[in-house]
Amino acid sequence: MAMKKVRVEEAVGMVLPHDLTEIRPGGVKGPAFRKGHVVTEADIPHLKRIGKNHVYVLELGPEELHEDEAALLMAEAVAGEGVEYDRRPSEGKVGFRATREGLLEVDREGLLALNLLGDVMLATRHTHTVVRPGEPLGAGRAIPLVVPRSVVDRAVAVARERGGLLRVRPWVIRSAAVVVTGQEVFEGRIRDAFGPVLTDKLRRFGVEVRSVRLAPDDVGAIRAEIERALAAGAGLVFCTGGMSVDPDDVTRTAIREAGATDVVYGSPVLPGAMFLAARIGEVPVLGIPACGMYFRTTVLDLVLPRVLAGDRLTRADIAALGHGGFCLGCKPCRYPVCPFGKG
Repeated sequence: MAMKKVRVEEAVGMVLPHDLTEIRPGGVKGPAFRKGHVVTEADIPHLKRIGKNHVYVLELGPEELHEDEAALLMAEAVAGEGVEYDRRPSEGKVGFRATREGLLEVDREGLLALNLLGDVMLATRHTHTVVRPGEPLGAGRAIPLVVPRSVVDRAVAVARERGGLLRVRPWVIRSAAVVVTGQEVFEGRIRDAFGPVLTDKLRRFGVEVRSVRLAPDDVGAIRAEIERALAAGAGLVFCTGGMSVDPDDVTRTAIREAGATDVVYGSPVLPGAMFLAARIGEVPVLGIPACGMYFRTTVLDLVLPRVLAGDRLTRADIAALGHGGFCLGCKPCRYPVCPFGKG
């Protein structure tokens, strides 16, 4: 990289190495052109108006890239499905936005690899964040004005070999059924509180709740309601209550007898330690403990978006929720704008 003095007419396509200042009407002093600006034909009258017949420009070598070009090359590789990016960088920075509603997925290993390169950077929102069209997802930029081409090439390779580092996955489950267990609810001694809570949570994701059925603390009855929900084509089945070790709590047994596999019982999340995740065939089954009635935000809020986006939750997935899985119980609750689930 070298700096030289040229006539403004010869500066088109070249990079300014520093700000050029002008005094505007009213005595206001400020930058007419910022450091890093690439001079265009349209800039020539403005440059002459502020008294610049000659300017200093940068001459880039064949192995160097201007910050804007570097940022665009990286952005094209970083953006995966459901993600768009700024086509005109601002001071070497390119922003990323969601093009659809869904679950933001950040390739954290790829993100770390890119940020370890130096001279380039990418900052993102937390992975598994629920996003809507137009919402910002992050931004990347070249750090110096001029970047070695080799660094940018490596950053692009890191992103491309992973199919992008940012993607927004759409919701793939559009219907659900709820089986509310408990002798006291089934017999009408207390009113069901689970059905309205789950219906409200699911409505936010556009999921149709096809049925809310009550079942007593009986393995056969609960199993029958699960099978009824599956036969009706529910894409997701909830079983609420009966998840503890109390002798009357038989919901877990009923879920297993209905044919559940990949059963994960227990989570390192509070509230939600007695949560259960399983599958019957290709249909996810979630067992929600009593905390789901009493707390506005629980383990369900951490896993539901992932399930709706098609994740098959494993024990490792659930175990990883322990970091950041302690809810502070703030009044009022501000989730998701809080530390809960941000491991």
